[in-house]
Amino acid sequence: MEFIVSTSDLLSQLNIVKSVINSKNTLPILDNFLFQLNGKTLQITASDLETTLNTEIEIENAKGSGIIAIEAKRLTDLLKEFTDQPLTFKINTENFHIDIQSASGKYAIVGQNGDEFPKIPEIQEEKITITLGSELVQKAISSTIFATGDDEMRPVMNGILVELTEEYFRMVATDSHKLARYTRNDVKANKDATFILPKKTATILKNTLIKDGNDITIEFDSKNAFFKLTDYNIVCRLIEGKYPAYNAVIPTQNTNKLLVDRMDLYSKLKVVSIFANPASNLAKLEMGGAMLNISAQDIDFSTSAQEQLNCKYEGEAMSIGFKSKFLLEILQNIESVDVNVELSDPSRAGLIIPIDKDDENEDILMLLMPMMI
Repeated sequence: MEFIVSTSDLLSQLNIVKSVINSKNTLPILDNFLFQLNGKTLQITASDLETTLNTEIEIENAKGSGIIAIEAKRLTDLLKEFTDQPLTFKINTENFHIDIQSASGKYAIVGQNGDEFPKIPEIQEEKITITLGSELVQKAISSTIFATGDDEMRPVMNGILVELTEEYFRMVATDSHKLARYTRNDVKANKDATFILPKKTATILKNTLIKDGNDITIEFDSKNAFFKLTDYNIVCRLIEGKYPAYNAVIPTQNTNKLLVDRMDLYSKLKVVSIFANPASNLAKLEMGGAMLNISAQDIDFSTSAQEQLNCKYEGEAMSIGFKSKFLLEILQNIESVDVNVELSDPSRAGLIIPIDKDDENEDILMLLMPMMI
């Protein structure tokens, strides 16, 4: 088979598709892109067995058809050295020899048998389908993915729980220390369903959606999920298991409420956290009236820091400790100018809720477990 393709067009697609490929793979074939030419359509696929991503490029000049696996790193490294110029690919599908010709040079590499590439899973008949806006899905992932865990003993917490109900669409992530919940009340499904989306797939999906302003169709069964975008298709194996009952840890009786400027809190907490004990990373928040006091110390090295900022506080004066790293992560992943911190007592989780919303049907809630002072 033979085809001519623009360097910039091909490289831009490969840069997204290669995000699936791991640095170390159990199967050598997974170090490759799968090229499949059918008529004037070139389909490019990459996989790590758990997640598969493919896209298509329309080719003006193409001859023949076929399938071949091409080493991903070598091909992308080669394309980076060219400006926007056409390249001619001449591929022998019998001995897998590949000639790549530019205006002034010729490069020869050997591919692998494309038939050895893992097959894309097929969806079962009992599938559930929903269509969502790309901006909504991107916002939902961005608002939750930072709270996922990295515990091999609890794989369900290493992904994002996706909930579809007749009342709302929701994404939830937690690592047992912090929790992030994103809800849209204007998106509803015909029947209730849930699945756990792996963190890697969620990251790839979020980055791909940045360049896509159209709707995304999600199909899933008990084992796999399919995401159909304008120019890309993503297939992933879902995380199996039962997600923790996250609603049980969200306190509902919060009589103490703190209204504060998010960036003011973030910047001052970031400075104070430098002086916290590296092992605990503990920061203490003392609140009462119109003043919030943030402090941290490391007794071993006799260092300490303290900052004050204006706030609006309703409730009894109290002190509570948080892991500053986690609180900073939460504040960093909120876009609202002001946040409301709702507390019941120093031993129970605190809720961080943004005041400003992009949409009235949007509901974002962050939760952080306290530390002993």
